[in-house]
Amino acid sequence: MIYDLQGEANMEPIVGMLFSAVTENSQRLKSITEGMSQEEVDYKGEQNQSNSTAQLIRHITFVDMNWVYRIKGSVLPQPLIEQYGPMIDENNRLPLVQGVSRDTLISQYEEDVLTLLKETCTQVADADLDRVVTFGHQNEKQATIRWGLWHMADHNRYHQAHINQLRR
Repeated sequence: MIYDLQGEANMEPIVGMLFSAVTENSQRLKSITEGMSQEEVDYKGEQNQSNSTAQLIRHITFVDMNWVYRIKGSVLPQPLIEQYGPMIDENNRLPLVQGVSRDTLISQYEEDVLTLLKETCTQVADADLDRVVTFGHQNEKQATIRWGLWHMADHNRYHQAHINQLRR
């Protein structure tokens, strides 16, 4: 197997490379969680104080879904907010996710985020990567679309470290 960061044939070079980074990290997330039991997926650490794998995968899904809609230039639809949100609960923590299988969480990410991201990236030109969007809990931050795509890959990988820690 040859690893590369080449995008789809119908994507511009830089957009394709960034899309490829997102998909490669999502494939890694899928492989490191392969075969996890429901108990492992719901495990919140020895003191029951950590975010579970389920919470982390749902969080990645919600964050990335928000980014896809920012890239598209639109607002995340309310039904998706209700299905996957909120970003944080009333205690400023990731919302509890329990009893949802790893396979369901991964397939939701693949079907609802990656499929839409792929479709979106075929419509984004490299020049569009300079467009600035807002993000953050109160839309108080600004970033380029380029940074947003990179962040999707980086954020996924960041939480994979947490999942690996839980598995130990």
